[in-house]
Amino acid sequence: MDDRHLLQRLIAGPVSGDALAREAGQTRAAVWKRIEALREAGVPIEARAGRGYALATPMDLLDAEAIRAGLPPAVQGSLASLDTAWSIDSTNTELLRRASPERGAQVLLAERQTGGRGRRGRQWASPLAAHLYLSVSRQFGGGLARLGGLSLVAGVAAAEALRSEGFAVQLKWPNDLVVPAADGTLRKLGGILVEGGGEHAGPVRAVIGMGINVRMPAAVAAGIDQPWCDLAGLSDASPDRNRVAAAVLATLLPALDEFDADGLAPFRERYAALDALAERPVTLHTTTGELRGAALGLADDGALRVRLDDGEERSFHSGEVSVRSGASA
Repeated sequence: MDDRHLLQRLIAGPVSGDALAREAGQTRAAVWKRIEALREAGVPIEARAGRGYALATPMDLLDAEAIRAGLPPAVQGSLASLDTAWSIDSTNTELLRRASPERGAQVLLAERQTGGRGRRGRQWASPLAAHLYLSVSRQFGGGLARLGGLSLVAGVAAAEALRSEGFAVQLKWPNDLVVPAADGTLRKLGGILVEGGGEHAGPVRAVIGMGINVRMPAAVAAGIDQPWCDLAGLSDASPDRNRVAAAVLATLLPALDEFDADGLAPFRERYAALDALAERPVTLHTTTGELRGAALGLADDGALRVRLDDGEERSFHSGEVSVRSGASA
């Protein structure tokens, strides 16, 4: 019984330490150590008198075949591969290590990332079997300059997919999935990280990484220093991660095809309908200090248009600034 089967056993219902020890062919002490390791990875396991070990909240495990079955036939046909991993450093890093497929998209999901990261190298909380950690590797034409708007396109696809599942998701430039709170605060639901390379004017490969909070463990939530939310908290029902993954891929993969053919232009109107910053005051953190103004949406190349407080209108690219919603940091 490996750790995946141990967790699957707990998902099935409460089980005593004695029963687990018999099924695993180990001592109760060895089983206890493995339970502790799962807890340290973010799995909420309780020890209940007379019942044994039990999950404090519902959970599910990723299933590549279930995800594939949830895709429309045309999208299934665009897959070069779709795999799930138990624990790896990062789905993006793993796909960057692999050769990019000549045709179609290579998809990798993981139950846990030990080195998940976001924009500007920030660490992404990646508890075991709690969220979606998903990456797509694909080749694109048009050279490196075309990839500037790719994270925006991925954000549009992810937000539209989640909205189709009943979640009121919006986009915060350049790469955050957010849900506004009642007071207007933007709570982060997920993020997107695009990496890759290639020729300046020739073919390029990109890996589009996406993290979406599905079911945040309380112990992990305590260490997060920004407003956040998860799908479980936004729904009365327990989210099915395989269904969510299929919904995202069913929208994302066709969007990548369209972006490869036509660039960012077809997505600007779709982005505007999801823009959480439009007409809101923003604070821009630059290398030379802070600027304040009002966000005006996307420029043609995907930059953020801002009307500064002095009346000047300027555009900023994602590598130049960090943006906070509101008039102060």
